[in-house]
Parts: sequence; C-alpha cells; structure tokens
Amino acid sequence: MARLSDLTDSMGRALESAQARTGEFLFEPTLRLGVTGLSRAGKTVFITSLVANLLNPGRMPQLAAARDGRLLLTFLQPQPDDDLPRFAYEDHLATMTGPDPAWPDSTRHVSQLRLSIRVRPTGFLTGFTGPRTVHLDIVDYPGEWLLDLALLNQDYADWSAGALALAEGPARAQAAAPWLQALRGADSAASFDEAQAQGLARAYTGYLTRAKDAGFSGCTPGRFLLPGEMEGSPALTFAPLPRPDKPGRDSLWTEFRRRFESYKRLVVKPFFRDHFARIDRQIVLVDALGAIAAGPPAVEDLRLAMADILRAFRPGPNSWLSSVLGRRVERIAFAATKADHLHHTQHPALTAIMEALVADARARAAYRGAQTRSFAIAALRTTIEQTLDHDGRQLDCVRGVLMSTGREAALYPGRLPEDPAMLLTPARRGAGAWLDADYDIMAFRPPSAALGQGMGPPHIRLDRVAEFLVGDRLL
Repeated sequence: MARLSDLTDSMGRALESAQARTGEFLFEPTLRLGVTGLSRAGKTVFITSLVANLLNPGRMPQLAAARDGRLLLTFLQPQPDDDLPRFAYEDHLATMTGPDPAWPDSTRHVSQLRLSIRVRPTGFLTGFTGPRTVHLDIVDYPGEWLLDLALLNQDYADWSAGALALAEGPARAQAAAPWLQALRGADSAASFDEAQAQGLARAYTGYLTRAKDAGFSGCTPGRFLLPGEMEGSPALTFAPLPRPDKPGRDSLWTEFRRRFESYKRLVVKPFFRDHFARIDRQIVLVDALGAIAAGPPAVEDLRLAMADILRAFRPGPNSWLSSVLGRRVERIAFAATKADHLHHTQHPALTAIMEALVADARARAAYRGAQTRSFAIAALRTTIEQTLDHDGRQLDCVRGVLMSTGREAALYPGRLPEDPAMLLTPARRGAGAWLDADYDIMAFRPPSAALGQGMGPPHIRLDRVAEFLVGDRLL
C-alpha cells in the first residue's frame, strides 16, 4: 500500500507540475537558456555581460524588442530552483567593471539566474492586451561536465581503450608521460589495493590537468577536474586500465569498472536528468582562437570534443506537451569567443571556422528541427582596432592593455584563412604544427571605462546572439 501511495503522490505532483507549466507557457512563458563551453571560453563573462546588457539595453540595437522600443523593463528575480546556487551576477559585474577591472573566476558548478522581461506584444494582440512578462532562466554549467554525457553510451572497457589511445598519441605525449609511467607499474588483474587506486587516480587527474593547460579540450571525466563535494570519493577514484585476459572478481580492473559505472550513476545521470534535459535554448562557447594558437592537435581535439558535446543534445521544437514528455533544445548557438582579439575584417573567417568545427553535429541538429547558427563574438570588448605599418606592409591590429604587464600593446595574431579547410585538414591529418603560418593570442584585461546611463558593457555581436536565442519570444 505504501508503494501505491508513493506512486499516486508522484503522479499527482507530476500532473500539478504539468498544469502549472502549461499555464506558465500561456500567460507568463519561461525560457530556459543553457550556457556552456569548455574552459577559457568565457562563460561567466558572457552571462554577466548578457544580463547587464538586457538590464540596460542601450548597446543592443540588433535585439529587435530593444530597437523597436518594445522592451519596457527587465529585472532580476530569485532563481526558481531552490536547490541551485544563484549566479553571482553583481559580484562578477563589479569585478569586470570596477576601478581595477579583472576577469571573474571561471565556472566550477551549476548556477542559475532569472531575468523577467516586460515587453509590449506585436501584431493584433497589441490592441487587446497590455504588456506581458517573459521569464528567462539562465543556467550556467561547466562544459567539462557536458562532455561526460558521452560516457553514458560507453562501458569501462571501451572508455579505457579510447583514453589510452588518446594519451599514447604524439599530441599528448608530454602531458600523459607521468601517468603512463605510473600505469606501467600496475597490474590490471592483480588484487585491488586502495592506496594504489588513489595513486593511479591522482596521476590520471594530473594528466588531464596538464592536457587542459596545454589547450586540449577532450578531458574526461569532467569531475576529475572539478570534483566539488565529491573529491576523494570512490566514484572519482579510478583511471583507465589495459584490459586483462581474465580479470578476477577482486581485481583492480573489476573494481575500477564498478567505480566507472558508479560515476555514471551518481554524477552523469543526475546532471542530465536535473539540469541538461530541461534546457530550451543553448549556447556553446568555444575558444577557437586559443586552440588555433596551440596548434593543429588542439584544433582536432576541439573538433572531436565538440562532436561529443553536441551528440548529447536532443534538438527539435517544443510544444505545450514538452512539460510532460520532456523538453527539447529548439535553438543552438555556437559562438567563437574573443573576437575582439581580431580586426573586424577577420571575423567572417572566424565564423566560418566555427561553422566548420561543428558542421556534422550542426547538420544533425538542423535535420531534427532545431535552428542553429554560428557567431564570432566578444561578450566584453577589451580592444580597439588599429592599422600599423610594418616593413612597408599594412597590418590590421587590435590594441589593448595586457594582463601580464598592465601596459598597452598592439597585437597582430596572424591572418586566418578564408577557407577553414586550410586549418581543419592538417589538423585531421595529425600535423604537429602549422606549415606556413603562426597564430598568436594575448591576454587583455577588461577595459577601464565607466558604463554610461542605460548602457551595458561594450561587446561584439552579443545583441545578435540574444536576438537569435530569445528574440522570437519577445514578440
């Protein structure tokens, strides 16, 4: 009887939730926007600047509701999910725009912020209804966690084989060397020993950290890099192993296989169920320029990581039944960040590279009904453009204040090819370096400039991204 009662209560709560969401969809619709990307892509800066520019839309002419004067008021609300921390918008904005501007800390956990946007409707509804409110729930989560969703379709043997092949390749040889050395002293078929398990897990985490610092994107499991409250738990204490011929029940291999499955059950599945599966719109931020500067292996690694990330999406249009049947991602934006590190004449080439990096996954998403678009953006513009004469040649540069010295410097990062295949083909073929070009990138500090009345932080194409992701809901 107790189980029947629990089932009845569960069905009742589900029905009440569906009714509430149906009413919300009709009268005060809510749009859930997921923001993710791999490390150094600028997720925190993007959300902070997006919120600031929606609250003060003077720099948002390509957002139709703002341009047409229909965006009447935007204000912050308490986040709707009581079990999620609030995105620290005010702290991040103060860090970026204060008297001594700096970059905020990167994303380390899931957080959320709700914006309520009051708009004047268009069309025939204008004469019958007053302003209406659209709630925008912004969910920030690490891209490394999203990469973990690919683990759901793998068993420990497949994952180990793939991870070992990647680590033993020439691209990651330097980063992987200490871990592979530790692995040579381990016998997968030997009896399990906890001290040995912890040592192997630490060595593997060190390898992932070095690979990430070297510009590589595909570093799983993601929680090894961002363990949070689970640090030191058995679910985060394993590593890839060579498969033995006959692993015993108490072997190192068997225990690591069990812990791998626990990781999926305790970490990956709850993230998918509680956060990722509820997304309506998604933006994936990518530090493509950083990968290009790191060389062909980093570009190929980024392409493969993007394929793994986008494989996790369930693209397609939503309807009022989505609250019952499960939501689907309607629109996906792919954004190459740090476009302010390039002269505007190179932005089309950066956009084309972004499109090429996600071409296969983008085609699958579009085929299943989702709208997709690629952008070259800077959520916070840190540079001005300048043309300099160098050895009789005119170079289109950008100028900004360097993080390392606090001094102004001009940067010419190299000329991106108009055809993305000039980069992606040698990357796919395993080239170790670019043959006829060098690409550079500098770390610029945020600009020291007070925000004007009604103005958010300066940006590049943030308004175009906002129009694509939410503009249709502000009509």
